[in-house]
Amino acid sequence: MRLKEICELVDKTAPFSISGAYCREYGGYDNSGILVDCGREITGVLFSLDLSRAAAEEAKKRGAQLIVTHHPAIYSPIRSLAQEGEGALVLACVQAGISVISAHLNLDMAEGGIDDCLMRGLGGTKPLALFETPAGGAYGRIFEVEETPLERYAEQVKKTFRTHRLLVYGERPVRRAACFCGAGMTEGSVAFALREGADTFVSSDPKHHLIVQAAEGGMNVLILTHYAAETYGFHCFYERMKASLQTKCAFFADERYL
Repeated sequence: MRLKEICELVDKTAPFSISGAYCREYGGYDNSGILVDCGREITGVLFSLDLSRAAAEEAKKRGAQLIVTHHPAIYSPIRSLAQEGEGALVLACVQAGISVISAHLNLDMAEGGIDDCLMRGLGGTKPLALFETPAGGAYGRIFEVEETPLERYAEQVKKTFRTHRLLVYGERPVRRAACFCGAGMTEGSVAFALREGADTFVSSDPKHHLIVQAAEGGMNVLILTHYAAETYGFHCFYERMKASLQTKCAFFADERYL
């Protein structure tokens, strides 16, 4: 397959237009799409949440000519491509003839994307309210689950997301939850969850004052690692893409960050 053909299939599953719409409507920033193009025929694809040294080595070991990531391989400007420093991983991919496609905000917000899968992994089936709704996508979901004691719910979450790293604040039973994939705990998302009557808030990478804000508002707070919260949905994306790609596919999960 050609790189452009694979990018078009990614676009059908998680339209890149969602990223543009979100940045225009909510003032965000993204860098998704083809980020490294080595011009080679693609006979093997590795899916990895991040472009890490371990992922690049795994791609080389498998003979893959493409890595598809969620987090952009190039996000901030890279000032140099050298053996050491901020451009080293990109340079290593170029030297090995490995192209890179990144699907970030578009995959976060697409139907069946990272945030939607987070809700489903947490026991939700459909959103009752959405926090942000750029054209073609949605981010931040309020949903209901069967009423469950918090301690038992937390154990279910750890099992589903294959992690032992879960911070839990609160004591209320879980019935109406809010989830925001990635570093989605902000003043706005906490206020939205409280306004929509959520008893539990699930996200990653919060600042302390936001945990206090949510807890003082009466919500439980569950904090997954960013990696565990998002690699779950990224694996769902991989399964969908694998079914449509006419090439060998593999998924790389870095156990260090779960």
